[in-house]
Amino acid sequence: MRVLMVHNEYQMAGGEDESTRVEEELLRSHGVTVESYRVSNKQISGTGGISTAANAIWSRKTYSRVRAVVREKKCDVVHVQNFFPLISPAVYYAAKSEGAAVVQTLRNYRLLCPNALFFRDGSACEDCLGRSVPWPAVIHRCYRGSLAASGAVAAMLMVHRALKTWSRRVDVFIALTEFASEKFVKGGFPARKIVVKPNFAFARNDIARSVRDDHFLYVGRLSEEKGIATLFDAWRIVGQDCRLKIVGTGPLAPVNGAYLKEPHIEFLGQRPVSEVADLMERSRSLVFPSLVYEGMPRTIIEAFATGTPVIASRLGAMAEIVADGVTGIHFELGSAADLAAKVKWAWNHPAEMEAMGRAARREYETKYTAERNYKLLIDIYRRALVSSAKIAAAYESHTQVPEN
Repeated sequence: MRVLMVHNEYQMAGGEDESTRVEEELLRSHGVTVESYRVSNKQISGTGGISTAANAIWSRKTYSRVRAVVREKKCDVVHVQNFFPLISPAVYYAAKSEGAAVVQTLRNYRLLCPNALFFRDGSACEDCLGRSVPWPAVIHRCYRGSLAASGAVAAMLMVHRALKTWSRRVDVFIALTEFASEKFVKGGFPARKIVVKPNFAFARNDIARSVRDDHFLYVGRLSEEKGIATLFDAWRIVGQDCRLKIVGTGPLAPVNGAYLKEPHIEFLGQRPVSEVADLMERSRSLVFPSLVYEGMPRTIIEAFATGTPVIASRLGAMAEIVADGVTGIHFELGSAADLAAKVKWAWNHPAEMEAMGRAARREYETKYTAERNYKLLIDIYRRALVSSAKIAAAYESHTQVPEN
């Protein structure tokens, strides 16, 4: 089997970029031939806004280049991780023109919500869910705070909904959680084409250590939607007994010493994956205070792999992945007081937290290993190939092609 992995990289590398990289690594480790088609959003700074907006709807460059790669490399499957904004849905048409099956991983909510997060004014927002014209996003300038940019994303969604691109040009969609799958079905996507396959993490073979340090850990982007303000406020309530280590960067990273006056909060910036795993193994718990639904946070799976329980917002993917009182603890969304209370409980109940950590490791071994994920992914590719062949046969025989 030959797979073309397609991904539009972000300006600041994040979970989607890492998930794409490890899926490629996983496939290659099992002997699958993987070709890569990459573009980066770093290129946007050199292009005009109007050009970028038009490109988001249809990229002629993508269409010609992807067709050439699929044809020359004889790719059976084109797996799209992220097409926005430089690749565009033209990638689907290019793949189909060369007879390849198409798989799209739904790593965010872009195809339902122009800002991809279902988030506005500090809280969850579903105003555009199910609308053929996502006008609320344009009015509220939900994409980059720009009327023009928001209009461009809305136009992309409108055009391809009208063309029935999602139902006609994609053979299988991969949702990362049942929660996400339900949102996409509610948004009009064909349920029969959606398969749930979670993220995975490579784990060390050694058993997670039983002796923990006296710190909690946050790993991720430092931005409003990630609940960073809730995190900082909670730690001011917790006090100096519980140390917090923060890995990551972003617009809310400390500037000119902000927050560094808190001696029990330590900013570590970006760190290599191996170092983050070490920090997780030594921490009392990973803290995940996100205010958005999330796709499927890699850091939670990585924490489970190290036998580390997770204190997470009771919302979306977090509420589905983290079992309250079993593999971690839920706290009320956006409540610094409740987060502080849960952190204090975790600090005062190390035996219970250690038991949750062991349960988290078992959860990882059951659901999130690389080997299990490989089998799921190969089954999805086979399903896409069968679907693609059936659709091609229907076109050849001039019979009706099913869309739902």
